[in-house]
Amino acid sequence: MARINLLPWREQLREKRRKRFLTSLAAVAIGAIGIIILADRYYTSEIDAQAARNQFIQAEIAGLDNRIKQISDLKARRKQLVERMKIIQDLQGNRPISGRIFDQLARTLPDGVYFTDVKMVDKVISIAGNAESNNRVSELLRNLESSPWLEQAVLTEVKTKPSGDVDQANAFQLTVRQTVPAEGEAK
Repeated sequence: MARINLLPWREQLREKRRKRFLTSLAAVAIGAIGIIILADRYYTSEIDAQAARNQFIQAEIAGLDNRIKQISDLKARRKQLVERMKIIQDLQGNRPISGRIFDQLARTLPDGVYFTDVKMVDKVISIAGNAESNNRVSELLRNLESSPWLEQAVLTEVKTKPSGDVDQANAFQLTVRQTVPAEGEAK
């Protein structure tokens, strides 16, 4: 009988399959490593692009914050200027009133009465003075009440002086409020 040995042929076929398998396995491993490297590069470039966008946004935010600060500084300066302008306008508007008040005080002053002290706080005028009699003080109060620039005259104190000063026997203190008359009344 003839002996046929099929083992080398099977062994060779097995060896071919094994080489093909290892070659395929190596190709798949190289392909997988290549895909991983490509994915890593893609994601790294996306992360870098997003970091660049974030940095740009941060720079723009810093610029806008600077602008907002400048705008708030400008608003504060504008507010200060508007307040100053209002004060100046008030002073310009009230300039003739002071002269009118002194004029009215002089016009309302009857004979036999003189002022020793005149003070004005806000719109309240405190007056101290001397008069020959109580009638002169009453006449002063009536004159102050009839003035279009003055109102609410209130006598706070009247003192009689010793008889050594016969001319000015009474010292008085009163308060009166300054007012601005209506347009037709002032003229």
